[in-house]
Amino acid sequence: MRIGMIYDLREQYLLQGFNLEQTAEFDSTATVEAIERGIRDMGLVPERIGNLFEAMPALGQGRRWDLVFNIAEGLYGLSRESQVPALLEAHRIPCTFSDALVLAVCLHKGVTKRIIRDLGLPTPDFAVIQDLAETEGLALSFPLFAKPVAEGTSKGISQASLIQDKNALERTCADLLARFQQPVLVERYLPGREFTVGVVGTGPKARCLGAMEVLLLENAEQDVYSLSNKEEYEDRVRYQLVDGVLSRKLAGLAVDLWRGLGARDAGRVDIRLDEHGRPQILEINPLPGLHPIRSDLSILCRFQGITHGELIRMIMESALERALTGHNAPYSPVASVHGTRHAAGLAA
Repeated sequence: MRIGMIYDLREQYLLQGFNLEQTAEFDSTATVEAIERGIRDMGLVPERIGNLFEAMPALGQGRRWDLVFNIAEGLYGLSRESQVPALLEAHRIPCTFSDALVLAVCLHKGVTKRIIRDLGLPTPDFAVIQDLAETEGLALSFPLFAKPVAEGTSKGISQASLIQDKNALERTCADLLARFQQPVLVERYLPGREFTVGVVGTGPKARCLGAMEVLLLENAEQDVYSLSNKEEYEDRVRYQLVDGVLSRKLAGLAVDLWRGLGARDAGRVDIRLDEHGRPQILEINPLPGLHPIRSDLSILCRFQGITHGELIRMIMESALERALTGHNAPYSPVASVHGTRHAAGLAA
């Protein structure tokens, strides 16, 4: 089987003049090589395609793959993570991870939180600020927490995100609106412990890989799992597995949200405790970082004795089951009219 690989290589964008913050979510050569190695270890043939702008002409030239391992974050727009899956859906080529709809929904933290509430799951009260004037009369009590509505890897999160008064709210929102050119999510700050929960699988087969607590060390930016803390995690952060009743609660929330949103294959759910020790969902990451050493999901798997190659295999097996059976294949009205279904775009 031919397995295409689509990704945004950070060094490629840096050479084009993008800065470190703009490329913070993009992947390293080490990540691409590790995924490639995991695919090859399964007896499959990986083929590097490149980013969205390299995939489009390749598809136009008629190149096809049995499955695409997609980790492309995208560059522009509030739905940028969904652009590659949407392109592949149009060509009836299956890919790893969630479909275009789920990735678009989950990238917008405000939309995601509305769905979390509709599912009856706990999440902090929030507001989405699109204009600085909307900070006036905000019906939320301090302290608050602010971050860009559609960024990952903790981009835009710093100690300034923890807001104690109206002046700080205006100052932080003004900065984030200007820097990221997108709305700002403002939510009630939760003072309790913070966790990330790994999930693997799809639908009824989705299961928790474990829950990991994020502990900030003395020299870290305090109270926030910021971009700088993540980038210097070896000196600033300690991680530890959670067990017992709390672990089961966290796992239950994560899997319920995963299934409720229709997320696929693998990802993370971030959860924090409120002032009463009750877990509250912060957000979901259905397109997780997969650096073999540094990414949260990889760190969690190592604690559980799962190698990076085994993680890639689990992701691939979940995606291949969908590709080979046609389950959750993109709906085609033309195929339905003619009573046929293409075999999930499998290449000859």
